[in-house]
Amino acid sequence: MTSQDDAIAFSGFAKCASSREYYWHLASDTKEQWDRFPAAHNYDWVPSQECKGMRPLDAGAFVKDLVEDGGWYLVGDSVTENHFFSLSCILGPHVIATPTYNANSWFDRAWIQNLYLDPSSPIISSIKFPPGFNITGTPLVTFRRIDVLFSKEELVSIHRNMPGQNQSLPDYELFGEEGVWSMPLNDYIQEFLAPLPQGNYATMVVSTAGHWTTSTFSKANPPGISGILHLFEEAMKQWAGEIQTALWKDERSSGSFRLMNSRKKRRAVIRAYLPGHEDCHNHREPYKEIQSYSRNWYNWNEIKDFNGVWERLLSAREKYPDIHYLGIDRPGRLRPDAHATGDCLHIMAGAGVLEGWSHYIWQYITREISA
Repeated sequence: MTSQDDAIAFSGFAKCASSREYYWHLASDTKEQWDRFPAAHNYDWVPSQECKGMRPLDAGAFVKDLVEDGGWYLVGDSVTENHFFSLSCILGPHVIATPTYNANSWFDRAWIQNLYLDPSSPIISSIKFPPGFNITGTPLVTFRRIDVLFSKEELVSIHRNMPGQNQSLPDYELFGEEGVWSMPLNDYIQEFLAPLPQGNYATMVVSTAGHWTTSTFSKANPPGISGILHLFEEAMKQWAGEIQTALWKDERSSGSFRLMNSRKKRRAVIRAYLPGHEDCHNHREPYKEIQSYSRNWYNWNEIKDFNGVWERLLSAREKYPDIHYLGIDRPGRLRPDAHATGDCLHIMAGAGVLEGWSHYIWQYITREISA
């Protein structure tokens, strides 16, 4: 490796449309770690033989589905932003990303990020556009930085009303000094359900757990990670109930339009959260088996418990038929060599982890749910 841009060639991407912290996402921003290339990009997610009819990860077919079947609305923290950047690379030949970060050194992490169909894409003539779709104005993919899925005020209220809760906290006092980006649940539900041309979303892809720490929720009751897990469980019950109710209401109000225009039924997909790896930058190859932690960094040792809340909650399929849990974290758990340069939580684009998420979610919503 002789330049930062070599990471694109090693990854197999034609280009990455997003300009947000470009070389950081590619993990080529630190020369001292260039010895990880190209080995870190020598791995792909390969499904088991039980996964039938798996299509190759094809950018043109993917984009066509995002237009005809409905786009993706990504909700989560900065690891989900990693996922968005990777999607901008997978779909790179056919999309334009906004905003353009390299035109302005200042940015707000709360800014909405979008991928739009590139008007010069050669596949446009093969796409069946739904009525009202605006090539330059209707997003294919959107990322919203929403770390904890609710506003702070909403979480204070949930905490106050939990069973057995006897303390009353004023707004925000539940929280410590760690930065959290979020917004009210109903605000992003309405954005997700927006009609054409503003929106054409069919799938909300959600992942959360990384900011559910004792430094974020410093005054949870009971104190410590057990109190935070209790709050998480109560909050996710409320989240799932409100999301499912909104999806049922949307289905009743737009069912005939959806059938006439072939847009898939809207749904939410919960991607299992991926914890980090200790001393990740000392590794130059994957693990053969998932390793246990020797230190209690952040809440990484409890991420399995946060994921378990989702898995148990959403096993009630009659109650939440349109919210799906995907436990697709194992391939990433085996990749200590695939992290960004500055920490051991975020994942580099091109190493196969983020791309595997996109590949399987695409397969799941276009083939498995549809079947």
